[in-house]
Amino acid sequence: MQGTPWQTALAGAFTHPQALFEFLQLDPALLPAALQAATTFPLRVPLGYAALMRKGDPADPLLRQVLPLAQELQDQAGFDTNPVGDLQAEALPGLLQKYRGRALLIATGACAINCRYCFRRHYPYQQGSATPRQQRQILEHLRRDESLSEVILSGGDPLLLDDRRLAGWLDDLAAIPHLRRLRLHSRLPVVLPERISESLAHLLTASRLQTVMVIHANHPREISAAVADGLQQLSEQGIRLLNQSVLLRGVNDSAETLAELSEQLFDAGVMPYYLHLLDRVDGAAHFELPAAKSQQIYQALLAALPGYLVPKLVREEVGAPSKTPVI
Repeated sequence: MQGTPWQTALAGAFTHPQALFEFLQLDPALLPAALQAATTFPLRVPLGYAALMRKGDPADPLLRQVLPLAQELQDQAGFDTNPVGDLQAEALPGLLQKYRGRALLIATGACAINCRYCFRRHYPYQQGSATPRQQRQILEHLRRDESLSEVILSGGDPLLLDDRRLAGWLDDLAAIPHLRRLRLHSRLPVVLPERISESLAHLLTASRLQTVMVIHANHPREISAAVADGLQQLSEQGIRLLNQSVLLRGVNDSAETLAELSEQLFDAGVMPYYLHLLDRVDGAAHFELPAAKSQQIYQALLAALPGYLVPKLVREEVGAPSKTPVI
């Protein structure tokens, strides 16, 4: 792929388990299970993110988020392919409306990284992301619904749109008078920091809409120097930055880890926002913690940090009017 530095970095991502195993010097005995699990949900890991992992350690918390495992193939009661009710919330192909005053736009089905716990790992992106014709229908729907004040660009990952396509969405949305805010949900600032640039920051701040970016970091080791520099660049341009994490067994299931994550995020100009309990999606049961353990970790986190550094512990319930606070 020819293009910008971030597109070049994206093209160099690991997409085959064997290549990742060789790079990280992992036990080849684990490879057959990884190959099998990757047939149901492909592997995708940017090289820069993989370089932050400890070599030879299958329990590395960054690797655990992306390594296909045999447990993904086991059916578990209470887990399904539509865990947060996205399909029921579809107002139009590519547009979800769950909560008052907000609409979520599936800007693309593509991601830079395939997180094994992703609640949309089974989402039918072929039918559920916006084609050019559907984009026009979405914009007309948004224009008609004057109860809306905020549009969320999600996916997939909306920052995988190049600046030209992203600018098109931003211009079209800014032309709708009753919209006040634009929110972007993206993992790219964490896993592909090359995406952050002066041109992107200018694009986001030039809109009349108030811009909020919600990033997704789960572990303090994800906040490399390059990631911190990119986040600070966005923050210094006046873009409000929030972080949401998922509480994951074997990744960040300790108050000490979560506290260090909050500290590093704040140093980079990001406010902790949500700590989600695992969405019960098929293939991710091995990440789930018992409810009592989750609350124990959170109580310890409350005791460890000032309140403004503690994300809200929540879960998403199908049909609920908002995220549901757990404590």
